[in-house]
Amino acid sequence: MFEKLIIQKTLRVPVSTGASGDGRPVARQLDAALLDAGFSASAALLEHVGALAPEPAMDLAATVVSAVRELVGDHVRHNAYFLGFPHDVPDTVEFWLERLGAAVLAGGGAELTLDGINLLELPGYGTYQHTYAELLAAHDELIAAAGDRLTVLRLGDTAEAEAARLYRALAGSTTPLGEADLAILGELAVACVDDEQPAEIPMRENRAVLNGIRLVLGRPLVAVDTTTDVLRLACQVSAGDVSLATATRFRAFPRRERRVLLAALNEVVGASPAKLGDVARYAERWKRLGERLHPHEYAQWPHARSVFAVARGERRVPTIAGRAETAVRTGAIASAATVLSAAPGLLLRSADRLLRLAPASERADVVEAVTGALGEASGRVLCSLREHVENRLTPVSARMYASRSRTAWIGADKRPPLPPELVAELSARLDAEIGARLPEFERPLLVDPEVLDVALPLSGKATEDGFAVLPRGSRATVTGDLLRFFTYWRQASRRTDYDLSVLLLDDDFHTVGQVSWTNYHHDGVVHSGDITEAADGATEFIDVPLTLRGRYVVPQVNIYAGESFEEVAESMFGYQTRAADQRGAPFDARTVLARSQLRGAGRVALPMVFAMGEGGWQAVWLHLYLAGRPAFNRVEENKFNTADRVRALIERRYLTVSYLVDRWRSRTAVTMWDGEPPSEPVTFIGIDAPDGLPPGSQTYTLDRLGELIPA
Repeated sequence: MFEKLIIQKTLRVPVSTGASGDGRPVARQLDAALLDAGFSASAALLEHVGALAPEPAMDLAATVVSAVRELVGDHVRHNAYFLGFPHDVPDTVEFWLERLGAAVLAGGGAELTLDGINLLELPGYGTYQHTYAELLAAHDELIAAAGDRLTVLRLGDTAEAEAARLYRALAGSTTPLGEADLAILGELAVACVDDEQPAEIPMRENRAVLNGIRLVLGRPLVAVDTTTDVLRLACQVSAGDVSLATATRFRAFPRRERRVLLAALNEVVGASPAKLGDVARYAERWKRLGERLHPHEYAQWPHARSVFAVARGERRVPTIAGRAETAVRTGAIASAATVLSAAPGLLLRSADRLLRLAPASERADVVEAVTGALGEASGRVLCSLREHVENRLTPVSARMYASRSRTAWIGADKRPPLPPELVAELSARLDAEIGARLPEFERPLLVDPEVLDVALPLSGKATEDGFAVLPRGSRATVTGDLLRFFTYWRQASRRTDYDLSVLLLDDDFHTVGQVSWTNYHHDGVVHSGDITEAADGATEFIDVPLTLRGRYVVPQVNIYAGESFEEVAESMFGYQTRAADQRGAPFDARTVLARSQLRGAGRVALPMVFAMGEGGWQAVWLHLYLAGRPAFNRVEENKFNTADRVRALIERRYLTVSYLVDRWRSRTAVTMWDGEPPSEPVTFIGIDAPDGLPPGSQTYTLDRLGELIPA
């Protein structure tokens, strides 16, 4: 049931329980099919398939191939508007005039608008004029190159064991999960509801997902220790937003569920009445929930009834944040820090503001309060603060805040820098606390240099689901002669027009050019042609030669008309690299280095930026969305907003895997992976696990990097 999901999340193939036999011909076919998609089967996986009877071997092989093709976006047909792309793409204006001429000859003509010609009225504009088969026939076969991607699939345990392992990893995650992983957690929770549960469930959204399943299935709730946990749970079972970023329309609850929810509230408040302080923040939602739970009918749970009294304003409960804010307004900054000490995470998130506001006579007290909170806060909060103070020595060009929905607010940075000696002191104390919490490895540490520039995955909200997708701020080396971007979308119910574009910036983040449906060519960069609807799916490409003059290449996807990224049936962005002589069809799975879904809020997607540095080109992940306009978004109209956000992110220093590796150096041997397998078992950290690691080695690859962040 979960085989395909497990393969896509872990690159491990669950063993088949099918009958034994001679499946060696199927194993050979599987190996060839995987190579065509840029994957390779480990020796153990091929041996397992070869030992199965032909029918179960074929079933397993079909599942594996289907999973990896979906992973890299090869499950759909990526046609291009211009048959010969990247060659034979005409000048933009010449092409429009040619289409207009065709309309005149056909005796139709095109509708004139205030802006000129309505391109949608021109015959043949925006729709494929050839089949996918004709596209393939017009291109030579791809010539293999040394830089082509080859991702190894490994043999795992049974599907049940792999599902349970993935369930525990997601449920026990110490960092917030993204929307896709939360959905997967919900699926796995149904199957694993009676299995071994994680020792701890630190993230409250995870608790809500698990408890939503347990509530419906009649199992006891787990890890409910705040009133907001109950509110999140009610949102979850009402198909609402467990992050509480948006309001939920609560469904009707059967009496059994009402009793469970109210009993949980009663227990939480009875154990700690101060937790009523959380209610006022979501008062309106509590009122709506009260209309569904009917707390007045349950006199046996008076503490639960007090929650709704607070929500209605009949009872006031001071909150820690409110008391601290009162102290700040009176200038008693040290007192505010003392109040916040009761909530260590909140204190650390407020540390910058308190340190800036504290007079010299109180700064030592604030530092002491912050230091005292380090041992009580989560490792994720410690890492976030460490990254923050690293960026507070000098003012930044622009201050950016990215929301959970991956939209970004940006403005001038008016904060004075923190004193260097204060930054050094806080950094040293944070380094010591984070280092002391890191997992202990019994074996030497072997690290792939490619993973050192990967930003620590402190939140799954700052990334998209997909293949080889890295957290925001991560950098990856780009080699080859040519970058090829692609975006694919398939509309759900109405005409939808997405436009792939590229913005080119100089050293000072000023625009030096763009390529889009309004400009097919610029300095060697080529657009594949404009597709204006996607009932059966559509793809647009842009080729960027890496000899390009410029510093930053910013691909973006603009919604010109139709459904949002969250409404379409499917949407994705990815990039390929190619050597100059590789030829091949516009899309080939073997050359895809990364593919991410596009599912964020906003009408303009900024997946990543490509930056030229001293060591060559690097891909830097953005995972940002601009609000844009309701329709007719174009790269020319958002270039200033795009440049501001790109600059803010490029100039920010992120906490990367390299930071953790430096902490480990003081306690264990650390060696960089050079391609030679070690002679003894190791703990390997890298993007992908290499072949040839000795038995008994432990691997932390891209899907497990979050486990390295201390609890």
